[in-house]
Amino acid sequence: MGVWRCGAALLAALMGLSATDALAQKSGGTLRIQLGDAPPGPSLHEEITVAVAVPFMAVFNNLVIYDQAVARNTFDSIRPELATAWKTSDDGKQLTFTLRQGVKWHDGKPFTAADVRCTFDMLMEKGEVKFRRNPRGIWYENVDKLTANGDFEVTFHLKQPQPSLLALLASGFSAIYPCHVPPAQMRRHPIGTGPFKFVEFKSKESVRLEKNRDYWKPGRPYLDAIEYTIIADRSTRMLSFIAGRFDMTFPTDVTVPLLKDIQKQLPTAQCTLRPLGASYNLIINRDAAPFNDPRARTALAYALDRKAFAAILSEGADLVGGSMLPPPAGVWGVGPDALKDLPGYADDIEASREKGRALMREAGYGPDRRLKIKVSTRNTASYRDYAVILIDQLRHIYIDGELELIDGAVYFNRMYQKSYTLALNATGSSVDDPDQHFAENYGCGAPRNFNGFCDAQLTEMIAAQSRERDAEKRRALVRDIERKLAGDVIRPIVNHSVAAGCWQPQVKGLTIMVNSIYNGWRFEDVWLDK
Repeated sequence: MGVWRCGAALLAALMGLSATDALAQKSGGTLRIQLGDAPPGPSLHEEITVAVAVPFMAVFNNLVIYDQAVARNTFDSIRPELATAWKTSDDGKQLTFTLRQGVKWHDGKPFTAADVRCTFDMLMEKGEVKFRRNPRGIWYENVDKLTANGDFEVTFHLKQPQPSLLALLASGFSAIYPCHVPPAQMRRHPIGTGPFKFVEFKSKESVRLEKNRDYWKPGRPYLDAIEYTIIADRSTRMLSFIAGRFDMTFPTDVTVPLLKDIQKQLPTAQCTLRPLGASYNLIINRDAAPFNDPRARTALAYALDRKAFAAILSEGADLVGGSMLPPPAGVWGVGPDALKDLPGYADDIEASREKGRALMREAGYGPDRRLKIKVSTRNTASYRDYAVILIDQLRHIYIDGELELIDGAVYFNRMYQKSYTLALNATGSSVDDPDQHFAENYGCGAPRNFNGFCDAQLTEMIAAQSRERDAEKRRALVRDIERKLAGDVIRPIVNHSVAAGCWQPQVKGLTIMVNSIYNGWRFEDVWLDK
């Protein structure tokens, strides 16, 4: 995998965000963390929101994992977990893992290769046991089958070479499930092999995890427990953190203005401002009028003033780019220079909006016949902020938007059902890799392809980059995909957001990652200095 190595200088700079400590670690204590939204449920494989990844990743283990002390996820930061070693066949079509022995599930039963096989049979929808929802099944469409050689070796048999499969397996969402526990129970009381055991989930109130005292990694975890408290109001969350009621904010919660306020009122707080690996974007119902007309869709892209969004929401810190996180934090994405000739990316905003108005007039709208629509979004602070600005910008192309707020517990179901006309959405990449991002959001029938777009040319482009084993050739293919997505106005990207997570000075051993909000919550190395 040497061709995938990132620049040493950049990696070193980003690792400067890591909160490692030279002090002797202390055991004990309860880490108190805020949640801004209620998780739909604790089953990682059946959900897609960071509100599930943060509180429940610590219950499980993967075959491999991104190093929890390295801030930037790359191929070089992938480490063993339930697998102790792996190898790829010469033709790139077999990936074999040697499994760790002596690992126990939280209910005391032994972990074996059968559990790995059962997990991926469910993800690949083979066999009788099914997930209620399978948003990451598409990650494994290139896996023909998985075989076990005894209790402690498994092999993934691939249809085509796929260098990035290892990155997908390192995601925080790639938990191994127990073969003996049905999915229905995992939705209520999950059983894992991870450093913390699930204790309780009170909807819209709290989540509690407690230390797994039989954890296979000696000396871990340090904490006795983690308690997550769900607080809907962001102002209340900030005030309670400043008052010392919590050890840690939700890691994506602190905007640039709020960060300045925290640093002023609580100068001892430790904070890291970084990209989230998440974009805010427009989900367009292409089957419903008026956006079944490509002129109206393209007009939306011309209306966007991305710099204004950033100036208002992050004091200019948010990033402009394509669908994937742009560099330097992003490993594969492109910046605005690669897209500047496409709808909505020109520097002259007024000229762009005039093009948008012209298209709307062609579609039958104008100053005397304005389009009235609902702009739907999730009822959380960050979504609402973006949606309000979007509605203001749409006025410039004869669109009057009415804000529709949707409770987080049902928001994604509404998106799956296409119960919207235009939605302001946030899309997080659980892995900073094109295989996850493109296949999951833009592939035909993909689980987060909310607008149902399906294009044979795009599907082949996504497949071509996936099997390409040369990194630079793959990067060129990714650039072509990014240009097609922006040019066809499939899912206009507003920007890539930055935010901070803050923690009290007694929290040690915590690293918050810079190119994914989903992969850094094992918490086994975190300890409290008090």
